[in-house]
Amino acid sequence: MNRRPAGPDLAAIASAASREAGGVPVTLLGGYLPAAADAAASGRRLTVAELAGYGTSGEQAALSGVALRGLVDLFLSATWRLWRELPAGTSPAAARAAGLAVLRAADDAVAAAAEGFERALLAVARREEAERREFFDDLLSGRGRVGDLLVRGDQLGLRLAGPHQVVVAGPASAGATVNPAGVEIEAVVADAAAPSSSLVATRGGQVVAIVGATAGDEAGRVARALARVLARAQPGTGTGHVPPPAGTGRAGAGTGAVQPPWRVVAGRAYPGPSGVARSYEEAAEALDVAHRLGLPEPVASAAELLIYQVLLRDRAAITDLVRTVLTPLAAARGGAAPLLATLAAYFAHGGVAAAAARDLHLSVRAVTYRLARVRDLTGRDPTVPADALALQVAVIGARLLDWPATPLADG
Repeated sequence: MNRRPAGPDLAAIASAASREAGGVPVTLLGGYLPAAADAAASGRRLTVAELAGYGTSGEQAALSGVALRGLVDLFLSATWRLWRELPAGTSPAAARAAGLAVLRAADDAVAAAAEGFERALLAVARREEAERREFFDDLLSGRGRVGDLLVRGDQLGLRLAGPHQVVVAGPASAGATVNPAGVEIEAVVADAAAPSSSLVATRGGQVVAIVGATAGDEAGRVARALARVLARAQPGTGTGHVPPPAGTGRAGAGTGAVQPPWRVVAGRAYPGPSGVARSYEEAAEALDVAHRLGLPEPVASAAELLIYQVLLRDRAAITDLVRTVLTPLAAARGGAAPLLATLAAYFAHGGVAAAAARDLHLSVRAVTYRLARVRDLTGRDPTVPADALALQVAVIGARLLDWPATPLADG
């Protein structure tokens, strides 16, 4: 009585393939080996159910920390070991058909497993991004509980018990949003902040970076690095440099300078989760002030702009000062804007009319004439220290309030 030849030892093949793939679990093969052996014998394709199972194996591999290369190696190693153990065909044509069936089965199985692997990674990435964004919102808004924020921050690499600073970067043009295509913002921030920890996200159309403040200059390095890398990107609306609004005298304190397309401001350092929220609020307010002032430099700190923030906090008082001191300038030919620009340049250059004239591309005579018109209209002489102080603060207030482009609020 003739005995049927014994089939290949699929368990031994799977174990050997696992060892060759660096210890990738045998279970990830699922029913691949018997299906491939059957495909070699019958020439059939793998079924939809079988392919779904290999997709599930790919998901399991990704979630358990198995590398995609190891998973592919497992399937391919099992394939060639299986082929070596299969009985020879009755003819060259039969052998060729069996070989094609096995190769096709391996290709389909590996593709399904890789797809499942990528699907699982994408799901994990989306979940982690959602969790990180929720953490960011809870932390920066001050809504979260301190203990919970400390634990979640530690999981993301932030030891919130220590001092941190928040750096905020936003486009200079109104209504634009962050769109730094092709720019690895997180890598840039991490490199600049090292060895301190950092965390980055976009929020409200701005880039927000939380940076540990241990050595003292981490936030400054991050701000400068962001300014450099964002200069190569474009805001979401508009491109290149953003010109100042016509007639406002904003650009570079009215000196004719061109505004940068991005501005970056660092808040001051404070400890604890509440300190992060405070630093963020401070940086966001300072960024708004930098926009209003039309500062020519892309990087600033909240500490440098503190005096302007103080002025804005009493909006009624600064509005009253602008109304009292500067509104008479509206009676000048051409309106108040040229005279405001002249005052801003004059004060920016320490009261030197010649330097202001060069900045404004005017003659010295034209500048002195405009200063005289300011004196005649307001009753305050820009060359007299006591009058100059009131005029300078009022000019700053006008820029913060965007006057005369925006009417002053009623008192």
